Amino acid sequence: MISLLNNIHPAFLGLLVQSPLLCNGFISSKPLSLPTSELRNPKSATLFASSIQKDSITTLLALDSDVDEDEIVETVDRAPCFDGICESTPVDGDVAAILSDTNAYDQDNIQDEASSGESHAGEAMLRLGTMTGPTVWSEFGRLSQEYDVANLGQGFPDWLPPDFAVEALVSATIDSTKQSPHQYTRTAGHPNLVKQLARRYSKHMHRTIDPMNEVSVTVGASQALYLSLQTLVKPGDEVILFEPFFDLYQNQIKLAGGTPVYVPLTFVPYSEDNEEVTGGEWILEPEKLEQAISPKTRAIILNSPHNPTGKVFNVSEMQHIADSVIAAGPQCVVISDEVYKYIVHSSPPKDELLGVGSSCPGHVHFASLPGMWDRTITVSSAGKTFSATGWQVGWCIGPSNLISPIHQLLPYVQFCASTVIQEALARTLPKADEPYEGYDSYYEYLNSKYRRKRDLLGKGLKEAGFAIPDYDRTPGGGFFIFARITPE
Repeated sequence: MISLLNNIHPAFLGLLVQSPLLCNGFISSKPLSLPTSELRNPKSATLFASSIQKDSITTLLALDSDVDEDEIVETVDRAPCFDGICESTPVDGDVAAILSDTNAYDQDNIQDEASSGESHAGEAMLRLGTMTGPTVWSEFGRLSQEYDVANLGQGFPDWLPPDFAVEALVSATIDSTKQSPHQYTRTAGHPNLVKQLARRYSKHMHRTIDPMNEVSVTVGASQALYLSLQTLVKPGDEVILFEPFFDLYQNQIKLAGGTPVYVPLTFVPYSEDNEEVTGGEWILEPEKLEQAISPKTRAIILNSPHNPTGKVFNVSEMQHIADSVIAAGPQCVVISDEVYKYIVHSSPPKDELLGVGSSCPGHVHFASLPGMWDRTITVSSAGKTFSATGWQVGWCIGPSNLISPIHQLLPYVQFCASTVIQEALARTLPKADEPYEGYDSYYEYLNSKYRRKRDLLGKGLKEAGFAIPDYDRTPGGGFFIFARITPE
């Protein structure tokens, strides 16, 4: 998986690759035929730091000799580190050695305490167990600083939000009227923002959304996911994940006391010739989902467009998921993570979308399928759409019986998301529907921008020997290219 985000200097292409399989947020050097239990073992992820001299790592570096080194600006990796110590900022000497030593996390002691009944760790830490050490994000963030390479593996833009969004933020910040957004706002969501979101999602879902009872604003989509799981899941419940998946999901399920159940997506290469490395596409095999469903299934997490494969789930696959929700029983709901819904750079065939009336080009809102509104919490955020990941405003949309518990839990997590940012977003959303930079809307401009970046990076990957999807035949979304270097 390679991210499309970073601006790529035409004279520079740096890639860090292990026979590429990204699963649970780490790169595995194992082939796809490995059992999924092995792929979930952090020890099977030979991180770059521990194997930089090994043949399993291929470092491809193309530098134009005419490039002035002064033109290459050193940047600080600001992507999130999901661990106790963030190693994105380089450090020197003994401190670096201490930070890179996973024993600093003392996970063995935590496990020993748990087995002896003498644990001093809190319940949350015990539920996470050994999954709190360094992650692929922190490792590659540190390495991108240590070596002269471009870190294409992390998901945040390195360009400014659109002008109208920045202007909305400035105007909200300097607003000195009686309604100035510099104080607390409504815990469940700033009134101006929830009204804008309700207006938009009423169009998306083909129904009238109640802004006060069916919308909840959170600190980013990550908190929306966290609160959704906390209000749904209890010990003994199972939550289905489609593999590979964004690593946040697994530990958030564990924090809620649930058990992750894994349903692997199947990679189908364009050619079955084992001597030829080709691109391909990921598909959901309905029978694998049917086998995983049980009366214990409390939720299914669906992410489309999908991190990390770039897959856009088609309507048929979504209908299989809807059928499985019904089969599991009335307790089962879907958490639909749709943060990339406006980045579908290669749309499914138009005739496939006719029956669902999609209001986002190429995207299908799962909750808009027949009978699924009452069984779905839709999660999204502003960060990916407006290239403003630091704004940290996310939301949940759904029926009041699923959103009300989130409203009840919110005051115990934080009083409210930033009022200024919420007001800025409320002012930004209407502007995004207006013509922008020669396009009919900002959203059309955004897709065109990512399409150009996709083609530029794809060209470089193919020239470097990788196989990538053919976007004329395979729908794609988000800012990911799943590149293959071996036929396995």
